[in-house]
Amino acid sequence: MKNIAVIPARGGSKRLPNKNILQLNGLPLLAHSIIYAQNNPSIIDSIYVSTDDPQIKEIALKFGAKVIDRPAELSGDLEPTVSAIKNVLDNLNVEIDNLFLLQPTNPLRPEYLVRNCYEKFISDGVECLFTVSKNEYKLGKIKNNSFIPYNYTFGQRSQDLEPLYFENGLLYICKAKLIMNNTIISENALPYIIDESFPIVDIDTLVDFEYASYLLNK
Repeated sequence: MKNIAVIPARGGSKRLPNKNILQLNGLPLLAHSIIYAQNNPSIIDSIYVSTDDPQIKEIALKFGAKVIDRPAELSGDLEPTVSAIKNVLDNLNVEIDNLFLLQPTNPLRPEYLVRNCYEKFISDGVECLFTVSKNEYKLGKIKNNSFIPYNYTFGQRSQDLEPLYFENGLLYICKAKLIMNNTIISENALPYIIDESFPIVDIDTLVDFEYASYLLNK
């Protein structure tokens, strides 16, 4: 069985310019995900970085990943992630069974995550698994300057909220054939619950980056 990890890392970040190559705890942000994949050699056979940026490519090669050059038409702000992953598969000459999607903006994954998720992915025989976290907030909408509760009623205790979960972006495992059908999360995808709060930091802004740096240093 051939398993690969794909790390999509384009160079056109707007909210935090050059975020994938910023130094986080002494390493480029991208390198954290490469090293994380390398620490699971019994599960992940090869690591590919998909990028349109020469600096990102240089860093990826330096840290031991293989690089698939992403064409400009797949590197725009509105282009879905699945198109970049499919482009990786299109450029490989070997048959891939399963694909691990590691977003470079999630550098605080628990050590056990790949192993536990992969065991669940195989034992349950699903075509896709993705990580989720429980929502702890009282959510609502604002219409005509009025706040309308969504998942609670005014006065309700937070511990009595109906359980809701959100896609935290830490890890996706998919069968390659699912990606070739332009899908990452299928209708019967299996959610894997992450109970810890620190790992779910997703770096999109400078505040996110500084918070991740703080957590790593602690």
